[in-house]
Amino acid sequence: MDFVVIIPARHGSSRFPGKPLADLGGKPMVVQVAERALKSGAREVLVATDHRAIADAVRDHGHTAVMTRRSHASGTDRLAEVVTARRFPASRIVVNVQGDEPLIEPALIRGVAERLAAQRAAQIATACTPIRSSADFVNPNIVKVVLDRSGYALYFSRAAIPHPRDAVARSAGIPEVLPRGLPAYRHLGIYAYRCAFLQRFAKLRPAVIERIEALEQLRALAHGFRISVHITTRAPHPGIDTPEDLERARGLLNQPR
Repeated sequence: MDFVVIIPARHGSSRFPGKPLADLGGKPMVVQVAERALKSGAREVLVATDHRAIADAVRDHGHTAVMTRRSHASGTDRLAEVVTARRFPASRIVVNVQGDEPLIEPALIRGVAERLAAQRAAQIATACTPIRSSADFVNPNIVKVVLDRSGYALYFSRAAIPHPRDAVARSAGIPEVLPRGLPAYRHLGIYAYRCAFLQRFAKLRPAVIERIEALEQLRALAHGFRISVHITTRAPHPGIDTPEDLERARGLLNQPR
């Protein structure tokens, strides 16, 4: 497997400004992410940032940082700038690992890269994990994905999909215990792209469903591109969105899975 990991890390955050530099286990959080990514077997791990302090911290810990524009609307756009600047080959696979996932499993990163390499008909690969609880199934902050028989994404939504019609009718709402056999999957925010498509994706017109659901990956589906989905049964630790999340991660960092 020959793939590169790029970690977009911007300084601005409405809920947690300066999040990539937050101390976690004696290191900035973004450095913890980079170290996890290196364990995936990636050829190279790059941190793409818009802030000099983040770049300096990454380099101080022996990793590679790339300065990018502050005007990017998404992490995908930031990746496209790096791919263009570094002149990566069109066929090279790039995995987008979020900079607020310091507990991400290296095997998940590699699994998504391998999924894209094996599925030539796919332009993107991503990941999901089974949903076990009714509370997660109805939570709009947990994105769901429905797959076809070959493991390609049919749709992503914040709604509870696929809708268990008969179970809902019997319970007058989503039942407390999900129906057996319901193929409910939680989408995990990790993506692999081939460089040629990554540059193309950044130029696609945003889709109406993307805007309504606030889910960037729907742009690819709306334009007719295919997304292959790697299923993992190891539910990952949640990312860091708030200072409270950071405190939980500090407690989990040295605990075995």
